[in-house]
Amino acid sequence: MQRCAWCTKDPLYTAYHDEEWGVPVRSPHKLFEMVVLESMQAGLSWLTVLRKREAMRHAFLNFSPEKLARLTDEEIQILLSNDSIIRNRLKIKSVKTNAQSFLRIAEQEDIVDYFWQFTGGEVLQNQRKTLSEIPAITTESTAMAKQLKKDGFIFMGPTTCYAFMQSVGMVNDHLVSCFRHNQLECATAVG
Repeated sequence: MQRCAWCTKDPLYTAYHDEEWGVPVRSPHKLFEMVVLESMQAGLSWLTVLRKREAMRHAFLNFSPEKLARLTDEEIQILLSNDSIIRNRLKIKSVKTNAQSFLRIAEQEDIVDYFWQFTGGEVLQNQRKTLSEIPAITTESTAMAKQLKKDGFIFMGPTTCYAFMQSVGMVNDHLVSCFRHNQLECATAVG
């Protein structure tokens, strides 16, 4: 079975590639989880984030935006001493800020539609043959980053937004040689 060339033999990475990456997400809770994880990834490998995800799920209150929006300075300080998570002060503070922004938008409009608007509500089906064809940013991710910044999100620049779009299935960037590309393309066409 052929996978995308970036997928290492690490079982955690392989499971993420095979079961999660590129699968369209329309759950507000899961979208927020991926905002947190992608913003934590900046400057680190995705495998580092995956290895710390369960600890972050626990530390970040099951990625509940309602709870995270109310983090106190004392709770942030406790998080900074937790060596099982990514302990960058600005990234941890961004969790609270992004939770507040997420909830503010969710009060005004459908939060799923808010994120998916940048692809017209559809999965962009790419036909990439090599890793070098996959861009770091796109017009869509740049537009998303600009809007998120305007709406108060931090640590969500164009590159992070494109990684987010890939992870939540707004774009199908599995290489055409990867077994998941066709599966997701067919599932999207049917669904």
